[in-house]
Amino acid sequence: MSSSNSPPPSPSAANAALRADLAAAAERRARLNDELDPDTQFGHEREMRQNFRRLLDPGILRPNSTEVAYGSIKTLVLLSENLLREPENPKYLQFKTTNSVIKKNLVDVKGAVEYAVALGFRAEVQNFQPLYVFNKRRMTELRVGTSILKEFFEKETERRKRALVSGAAEKAARESAARNALLAFEDDRKTKALHDKLEKQRLEARAAAAARAATSPEPDPPLSEVPMPGGGVTLTGRVVPATVDSPPPYQDE
Repeated sequence: MSSSNSPPPSPSAANAALRADLAAAAERRARLNDELDPDTQFGHEREMRQNFRRLLDPGILRPNSTEVAYGSIKTLVLLSENLLREPENPKYLQFKTTNSVIKKNLVDVKGAVEYAVALGFRAEVQNFQPLYVFNKRRMTELRVGTSILKEFFEKETERRKRALVSGAAEKAARESAARNALLAFEDDRKTKALHDKLEKQRLEARAAAAARAATSPEPDPPLSEVPMPGGGVTLTGRVVPATVDSPPPYQDE
């Protein structure tokens, strides 16, 4: 006769039962969402959006640097958009935590894995490999969570583009100012060199003229300025006083 006490379930059976319960709960939630009227559905998605916004900020943005958070959000957008575009593609239904990009941008980033779980991914182990598998019943969460990610990602990408353009313009302005300053310096240097050359030539000409004046004899006066003997009028008509004795004036006896 068999014992009335049944043996406890094995850990693998317990995990399988837990997964089945979670899947059933998700299915009930998805069915409930489908049955909600538009107003109730809008309110439900509004609450979902608020939750995703909190998972983004402060969840990811505050504990990480801007660059780290931006890389994490970019990876989440890529994963979710691929899944929305091809929901039946096995390649997009899961991601391995051992992948270098996933580890860098999700596993090692605070708040990133929590956001992926909210999108609909759940942790599993397959063939002794840890990975996250998407629950197809969580398409609403995936769609809403992706819209919140893209909203931030597009704004941040646009801001970065503007900053890049502004930085390039500032760099070009600095380089132009540096070139203009160098050209002005070269012009000043050339102008000063020309001024110094002309000044040197002027000083040399003055020195040469002074040297010639010091070594040349006194020039003879022009012939027109030489007085006739006995005084009188020069050839130019100027009266010159007598410089030698003149004969006495003629007298009639």
